Amino acid sequence: MSVPETQPTVLVLTALPLEYAAIRAHVEKRKELVHPDGTRVEKGQLPGMAWHVALAELGMGAERAAALTAQLINWLHPEAVLFVGVAGSLKDDVGIGDVVVGTQVYEIHGGKQTPEGFLVRPKALPGSHALEQAARSAVRDMPDVRAHFMPIATGDVVLADAESEIAAFIRRSYNDAGAIEMEGSGALQAAHLNGQVNALVIRGISDRADAGKRDADAAGSQELAARQAAAVTVAVLHKHRPRQDSSVPSDSEEGPHRRGDGGATYGGDHVDFRGGTFYGTVIGKQSGPQR
Repeated sequence: MSVPETQPTVLVLTALPLEYAAIRAHVEKRKELVHPDGTRVEKGQLPGMAWHVALAELGMGAERAAALTAQLINWLHPEAVLFVGVAGSLKDDVGIGDVVVGTQVYEIHGGKQTPEGFLVRPKALPGSHALEQAARSAVRDMPDVRAHFMPIATGDVVLADAESEIAAFIRRSYNDAGAIEMEGSGALQAAHLNGQVNALVIRGISDRADAGKRDADAAGSQELAARQAAAVTVAVLHKHRPRQDSSVPSDSEEGPHRRGDGGATYGGDHVDFRGGTFYGTVIGKQSGPQR
């Protein structure tokens, strides 16, 4: 097994080959790494960015996504995880080719069946605030992308009938969801359970989750949706900096400041320990001649 280098890494996950291809087209200097259990990633660079990107095609399903995402997080230690691909629209105003950024992700199958009916027990995980903010900023400069920031529903079902019982259930129980897909909740759950890993689901709309799905797919809607989602993902990573690259806001442009676990901020001639604790000797700086 190749050992991943120590460098700022973002893990970009897909379920389908066409989703993988759309992201892969943006990544240069790729090399393949193989986990001892056989999971393969391609690791490369996005031009003009500090990020190194690890790409993985995981296959379909939330449980599979959760298990493999956890495996890859523990192996590659990424700072961020993005699940990127296509989805079906659940809203009339979310059209084919639009992109839905998941403010939160619902797992739609949780509940209890009783004689009175199915009682929903909602499970929801929020997307990363930092990544969502980066996405909001990025899409302002993307006139060819119509983006929506709203919840996404995850279920082990391909929805191709808007009048079906499951479609009515989603409208009734998760009525603010803008898209439905099959892996997002698994990936977010894995990121949540593995510590401070920013995670976000970005989906391009390839169909309206109705009887027209087959015709839409045949017309190339999946490829279009995958390209749009990939373009937004790359734009997000242009905005969202690796941790060691983050800077302290100020009225003037300053170089990067680094913040350690103790809360220290380093920059110029000073070390600011406000909000942190320092154990050690402090040596002051003299203003006069030194020897």
